[in-house]
Amino acid sequence: MPKKEITIAKYAGFCYGVKRAVESVNKLKSQNPDKKIYILGELIHNSQVIGELENSGIHTVEEIPQTNDCGICVIRTHGQTPQTFKAIENAGLEVFDLTCPDVKKVQQKAVKLVKEGYYLVIVGKEEHPEVTAIKANAQQFGSNIIVAENTEQIKPYEKELKEHKKIGIVVQTTQMLSTLNPVVEYLTSISKELHIANTICPSTSLRQNEALQMAKENDLMIVVGSKNSANTTHLAQITNKITTTIHIESAAELDLYKDTIEKSKKIGITAGASTPQSLIENVLNCLSEVA
Repeated sequence: MPKKEITIAKYAGFCYGVKRAVESVNKLKSQNPDKKIYILGELIHNSQVIGELENSGIHTVEEIPQTNDCGICVIRTHGQTPQTFKAIENAGLEVFDLTCPDVKKVQQKAVKLVKEGYYLVIVGKEEHPEVTAIKANAQQFGSNIIVAENTEQIKPYEKELKEHKKIGIVVQTTQMLSTLNPVVEYLTSISKELHIANTICPSTSLRQNEALQMAKENDLMIVVGSKNSANTTHLAQITNKITTTIHIESAAELDLYKDTIEKSKKIGITAGASTPQSLIENVLNCLSEVA
């Protein structure tokens, strides 16, 4: 069998915000060994990391614990609503905020635009926790706010958008530029004044651009990471438009694509921002065995 050429993306794996969150929560536990530590929602979209945190005594919960114990509740990288911060304090827990700095910037920009009288359009998935937090923070200062992933979702609001003097845009940090551009084009055509804050995080942009280039140079792209991760699924969407792409959560899934792998001479590997380096290395090792 001819030897395969395997390339790993430079920007694959933990981004700055995720790395910071994982390191910070582990440090928090080591500094507070006698306190119960809870994370409200998954810190990052990776079951391996969540399992490791659980084993070290850091518990992932879906609801705010109602306990008399002196504990700490961690706000994950996606951020949270102001109401949730208050509810945690009311439950007698200490808040430890690990909202990604880039996500925090989007929240602050959204608040600023609403305060300045802009009709706010948040480009992203309505149900995504990051978007929920951005919207809730902005709603403290105004009600002219909509969330949309495409122009079709904006059109029901066209009349009131046209009547409003100013429209402002912020973007979910893990969104694709190809999602933002049509929205900007549409709003430009109906607005009197448009303020665009391209808040897609730099790490996401670098990762997506690199994946796009790699897809052009390889017969097969392997995207490693959780299928619940927005930034990971976007990578798979980008590469799938150009070359054969498989999206896997672990090396064990490679067995499902044996024929595809065997037919491919050049293979590129990239990974989402919440994918540990160990998972990427496992995939590479398994591929090397058949290469």
